[in-house]
Amino acid sequence: MTAAARDEPLLIRRIREGDADAWAELIRRYEGRLLAFVESRVGDRMTAEDLVQESFLGFLNSLPNYDGKRSLESWLFSIAAHKLTDHLRRVGRRPAVPLSGLGSNSSPWEPPGAGRGPSTVMGSRERRGIEEEALAAAVQEQMTRLKQGGEWLRAACLELLFLRGRPNNETAQLLGVDEQKVANWKFDFLNRLRAAIRRQNLPEELFPELHAAD
Repeated sequence: MTAAARDEPLLIRRIREGDADAWAELIRRYEGRLLAFVESRVGDRMTAEDLVQESFLGFLNSLPNYDGKRSLESWLFSIAAHKLTDHLRRVGRRPAVPLSGLGSNSSPWEPPGAGRGPSTVMGSRERRGIEEEALAAAVQEQMTRLKQGGEWLRAACLELLFLRGRPNNETAQLLGVDEQKVANWKFDFLNRLRAAIRRQNLPEELFPELHAAD
């Protein structure tokens, strides 16, 4: 077992406690590998970055259900595989990632909840529309809260990160703030966004990582 694998329980505990440094460490460890995995299958850097960002949000959504029985790496790649498969279906391409694994008998990369069949409740287009509306409402709620509280710098930071797709370091330079502060604001925003989405009581087939271990 690697040192990184041994300290996973501590890392997860720190993230659950809201430790921004732990969140930054998670990103540092896995963002590059997730990006390489996704980009090799979609062939587009910007789309891959969006899907990886969605994967980390999915990780936060599923964190209350993560029991540590699977490695953190496996869990993250499972979420990324699900996001990738869902994206490829939306754009009308056959998923390059088999639902039972990623081409290796030794790597359990099945997406969370893979035992559930395709949704019979709604089509992919309808599902996508509802997901986008739910995310938009959650984002609007958080941005309104910040602006009403006079936190304009933080609001500008989040707009650069999530609307314009700027990386943490570039956002920090543009705003003249420390990169760690940008990471802290991003972590707090994602936590609040996850909570806002959960409060909407959406059907289980939407944001399935919320129900991954139910």
